[in-house]
Amino acid sequence: MNREFTGQVVVVTGGSRGIGRAIVERFAAQGAKVYFTFHQNAEAAANVVAATQAEAIQCSQTDAAAISAAVDKIIAIEGKIDVLVNNAGITADTFLMLMPAEDWNRVIDTNLNGVYRWCKAVTRPMLGARRGIIINLASIAGLVGVMGQTNYAASKGALLAFTRALAAELGGKNIRVNSVVPGFVETDMSARVPRQIKQKNLDHIVLKRFGKPEEVASVVTFLASDGASYIMGQSIVVDGGLTGTAA
Repeated sequence: MNREFTGQVVVVTGGSRGIGRAIVERFAAQGAKVYFTFHQNAEAAANVVAATQAEAIQCSQTDAAAISAAVDKIIAIEGKIDVLVNNAGITADTFLMLMPAEDWNRVIDTNLNGVYRWCKAVTRPMLGARRGIIINLASIAGLVGVMGQTNYAASKGALLAFTRALAAELGGKNIRVNSVVPGFVETDMSARVPRQIKQKNLDHIVLKRFGKPEEVASVVTFLASDGASYIMGQSIVVDGGLTGTAA
């Protein structure tokens, strides 16, 4: 694997498991100095540190002060942040009629407001450097209707619009902003999706399989690379053809 990101500082939120871990591993393998956040699973975070030599930071998506402190700490050590990957997210699935208000608010606050907090925190140092890359992890739930996921779909659909608007704001300052939109990927989160829903979607996936975290991570690192230097404000769907073809 090439070492394209040697000398670059990359921050990945929610990097201890699943897609986030794959992203951390790929950037680290390509030479980046990687910092990643985790919320509660210290054992999983320690496993990633051991495998990649990345730095783990315990930080909640809902804690603006902790996020600002994390960014300040990284800047104090490294002097810069080249790439921010907003990957952290949660689900709390149930039908809207049965959904407690706290589940709606918790998902929106983590998945959408958390991205706002991180982007706001890194924007100042990136503007000072007049360069940077922000990549937001959305979901096909933000593109198509998935029963029982109104809160999650709302957070991810809004994230697509947020990405486009932020790209318009920051593009003139040489800060590229894009999003990656995974479909069904083999992770702990997708394992909790009811079997019948997964099978229904599998029937419509052109490649007839779920994705792997590494397949999403490769798109993320591409968007952060010089090879993607003219890609801006875009949402790259990685779903095996689920949304790209007629049912």
